[in-house]
Amino acid sequence: MQTLVQFISIEAIPPSLGDNTGDIDRLKKALQSNFAGRELVVPYARMAEVAGRFRQADFSGCAVICDMPGRFEIVDFLAQTPAVLPAMALDLGTTHLEASLINLLDGSILARGNRENAQISYGADILSRIHFAAGHEGLDKLHQEIINCINKLAAQLAGKAGLATEEIRALSVSGNTTMIHFFLRLDPYHLCREPYIPLVNDPDPCRAGDLGLNLHEEGVVWVMPSVGSYFGGDLISGILSSGLDQSEDTCMLIDVGTNAEVVLGNREWLIACAGAAGPALEGGVAKMGMRAGPGAIEHVKIDPDSGRIDFQTIDNSAPRGICGSGIIDLVAAFYLARIIDIRGKFRGVGYEDRFIETDEGLAFIVAHGHESANGEPVVIGQVDLDAMMRSKAAMYSILTTITNQVGLEFADLKRIYVAGAFGRHIDPRQAITLGMLPDLPLDTFEPIGNSSLAGAEQVLLERADRERCREMIRRITYLELNVNQEFMLRFSGSRFIPHTDHTLFPSVPFFND
Repeated sequence: MQTLVQFISIEAIPPSLGDNTGDIDRLKKALQSNFAGRELVVPYARMAEVAGRFRQADFSGCAVICDMPGRFEIVDFLAQTPAVLPAMALDLGTTHLEASLINLLDGSILARGNRENAQISYGADILSRIHFAAGHEGLDKLHQEIINCINKLAAQLAGKAGLATEEIRALSVSGNTTMIHFFLRLDPYHLCREPYIPLVNDPDPCRAGDLGLNLHEEGVVWVMPSVGSYFGGDLISGILSSGLDQSEDTCMLIDVGTNAEVVLGNREWLIACAGAAGPALEGGVAKMGMRAGPGAIEHVKIDPDSGRIDFQTIDNSAPRGICGSGIIDLVAAFYLARIIDIRGKFRGVGYEDRFIETDEGLAFIVAHGHESANGEPVVIGQVDLDAMMRSKAAMYSILTTITNQVGLEFADLKRIYVAGAFGRHIDPRQAITLGMLPDLPLDTFEPIGNSSLAGAEQVLLERADRERCREMIRRITYLELNVNQEFMLRFSGSRFIPHTDHTLFPSVPFFND
C-alpha cells in the first residue's frame, strides 16, 4: 500500500564534530532512500517542531510522512512507532454523513458511523442552502455547521476505536460539489447559475487545523475532485470503487441521492450527466417519505386477486414511513393491481377501505394506524404519486439521453452499477415495471452500496487511486442536461407507466386505459 500518510522508522547517525549536517538535513538524508525520485520537504510551519522532536528522540524513531501531489512532506517525528495509524474516510452527504476509521498500517476498519447533516436546519435541499449562503454570515454558518458535524462524527469513531480524535492523521472527503464548497468555505453562488462553474474542481490538499477540524492539526485533508457543479467527487468515488474507468466492457453507474447522477463508459472513454430525479426516489418528496432506515417500508406487494397488501420494513419493526425503494415497489404494485392508470392517477376502483380524502385530494392507506409505530396510518397521496412519476420520468430520460449521445442501446451495456441506499434496497424488477430502469435481464443490475465512502477509503490507501481520480476528471465528458432539449423531449414521453412507447418494455404488462 502507498497510503496517504506513512510511518517510516529510521535510525540516523547522531551529529559529531566531524559531521555538522543540520538536523532537518540529517533527517531528510536518512529518509531519502525511501523516496527516490520524488521531492522530500519539511513544510516551514513544521520545521521547528520536527527538528526538535528528531533531536529529542536522539535521532532515532518514526517519521510521519504525507504523500502529497508531486512530493512527500515530513510533518512530524515520534520517538516510537504507534500501533495504529488512524485515518478517516468521509461521505459528505447533503442529508447524512457516513464515515469509517481506517488503520493505514494494514487497511483494517477500526470503526464506522453516521449522523445527520445539521445543515438541514438551514435548508433541506442544496438550492435552499445556496440561497442561505448568500445572506449575512450564511456561508460561515453553513461551513461551521458541517465542521461541527464532522468533529462529532470523528469523536464517535475515535471513541469506538479507543483513540483520541487528535490521533487521526488524515481525512479523505467525498461529496457533491456544493457540499465541498461549504466544507472548504467557498462561495457556492455560481454553482446554480449559468454557466454553472464551481470555484474549484480539484482542490489541493490542506491541513485539518486550517479548517478547524479536531483531528491532528497537521492531518492532511484530501478532497475528491469533481467535474462540475452537478458532478461531484462522490461520483468520482463511484467510478473509482466500481472500476468503471478500467473496464474493458461498456458499463453504466447510477447514483441516486440529491440528484440522479449517471456515468457511462469504459477504460477508453467516459461520459456523464446529472439531473434532479433523486429526492422522490430517496423518499424526500412523499409526505410519509423517509430515508432508508429503521421503520422504513422498503418493499410492498399487492395481490391483485385477493387485494391483500404485504409490506416489509428495513428492520422488520412497525412502519414509520416509506423509503424510496418502498415507493417504487408500491407504485409498481399499484399499476399491476390496476389501482392507478398509466398516468399514475388513482382509478378510484376497488380497495374502498384503503382510500381516504385529504386536504390535497385522494390518498391510499399503505399501513393502518394499528400497524404503524406511532398509531398514525402510513399513506401515499396523489400529489406523492405525481412527484414519483416526475422522478421516474427524469431517471429514464437521463439514462436514454446519455446512451443516445454515444449511439448505444441499453442492450450494449455489460453491467449497470447501482450505488447508494437506492441500489442497496431497490428491486430492479419493480423499477423496470414503472419504466424507471431499462427493461434488461435482472443480472445486469449490480448494487454496490455506498460507493462514495468506498472511494474515499480507497484514496487513503493507494497512491495509484489518488492519481486515477485526478487523471479521470481530465477525460470525462460532461453532458449538461439543464440546457439539453433532447432530455426535455424524452422526459415528456417517459411520464407514463411504463412509457408512451410500451415496446421499450416488453416484459411489462400494458393496460390501455
